[in-house]
Amino acid sequence: MADDRINGYAKGIFEMAGGEGSLDRVEGELLTISRAFETSPELRSTLTDPQLPIDKKQGGVDDLIGSRATPLTVGVIQLLVSQGRASDIPAIASAVAGAAAASRDKEVAEIRSAVPLDEATVARLTAALGRATGKEVEAKVVVDPSVIGGLIARVGDTVIDGSISKRVDSVRQAVKAT
Repeated sequence: MADDRINGYAKGIFEMAGGEGSLDRVEGELLTISRAFETSPELRSTLTDPQLPIDKKQGGVDDLIGSRATPLTVGVIQLLVSQGRASDIPAIASAVAGAAAASRDKEVAEIRSAVPLDEATVARLTAALGRATGKEVEAKVVVDPSVIGGLIARVGDTVIDGSISKRVDSVRQAVKAT
């Protein structure tokens, strides 16, 4: 049931953004908002707090993204918040990105990095991920300070974790085991 609801929202967003000719921008904005939602406990609790009135939540959305996002993106986030579906934002954003990539006969490769990546690096990573997964991929780079250094790439169910935090955890586990 939840997957049907998420896919329904994603399909509607995909069709509206495609009809407006703003699919790439809306897709990118939703992914950015999704990552902010996932990495900010304060934002997540504000948008999902059942005690906070809806108009306060929507006012917060306007303050955060109102002038920086397309009216469609702002409207979608406002709708999700007003219907108590803010916790679905990451899943819906991912489904929209997947639908957009599929419409271009590609699969989304989400690359998380602590710092922005230049175009040449993204192109090399895209090619390498395509070879590693055997799929035609489209890279979506997400700046995520929690990565610390290195990269984390996800294509479908395949995750390649080359982050420093992963290496530190591996060393920590090895030390505990001895």
